[in-house]
Amino acid sequence: MFLNDSLKIFSGTSNPALAGAVCKYLGIPVGGAKLSRFPDGEKLIRIEDDVRGRDCFVVQSTCNPVDEHLVELLIYLDCLRRASAKRITAVVPYFGYARQDRKDEGRVPITAKLVANLIATAGADRVLGIDLHAHQLQGFFDIPVDHLTGELVLSRYFRDKKIESLTVVSPDVGNIKTAARYASHLGGDLAIVHKRRFSGDRVQADELIGHVEGRNVLMCDDIIATAGTVCSAADLVKSRGCKKILVGATHGVFAGPALDRLAAAPIDEIVVTDTIPLKEEARKVSRIKVLSAAAMLGEAIKRIHRDESVSSLFSQGV
Repeated sequence: MFLNDSLKIFSGTSNPALAGAVCKYLGIPVGGAKLSRFPDGEKLIRIEDDVRGRDCFVVQSTCNPVDEHLVELLIYLDCLRRASAKRITAVVPYFGYARQDRKDEGRVPITAKLVANLIATAGADRVLGIDLHAHQLQGFFDIPVDHLTGELVLSRYFRDKKIESLTVVSPDVGNIKTAARYASHLGGDLAIVHKRRFSGDRVQADELIGHVEGRNVLMCDDIIATAGTVCSAADLVKSRGCKKILVGATHGVFAGPALDRLAAAPIDEIVVTDTIPLKEEARKVSRIKVLSAAAMLGEAIKRIHRDESVSSLFSQGV
């Protein structure tokens, strides 16, 4: 695929493998940059390619360590802005702090909006993200946002498996629309789990709306963090007589007790994308499969660079 020298893609340290795969899809090298530290730990980034007047993209997931990767992204953006890049796009496959998107009690921040402001102030002209947890987060940015979804990658994988007697289960009420889209794409029935949340990492699925007995179940969500929701839902549908349980998620955070919970849950396969590098412990779990989002991101970057439609990806696939 031929793209002229006006396109430059740089990689942060959070997910260099994904950035490299995106560049391979586009047929261009990863942009040259050198990251070093001062003795006190402060980061210094030096861009080694000429970026004056060029269309520049920085690929950086703000995953764990979140603050470290976020500050690195901000430094990259500022560096490109001061080097006179024509347009700068922050490619954030996984957007940390996305779940802090409202004041659900007194005296708490809306950190998602704060981070959106920081990215724009640092020099980004636009943002390209995948499953920002809630679509309304696009409105937190005062710059254009192209919002992709892991459904493009996950739906193709599960469709190719040709799952028989399929019921798509929404693991919580807030995920009903996503589950309904998967059911429509894959030709399955729809069921919904009602859960109660007791704390940030403890939930209980206590009611199921729909029929799963003797059927194969697919549960899809945007993120698996501590895995409390998906494991509780898996226990419930298994107790109602389902056969296989498949789980798909865009972002495999796998924080805290997640891997232990998934190991104990009656789940046959867990599929995530590579928006976040898989932890070493997670690589040892044979039931976890990783799909690449590189082609989807590469196609979106190509279209942004050429001022073409990105939304048409959702109808055409990649």
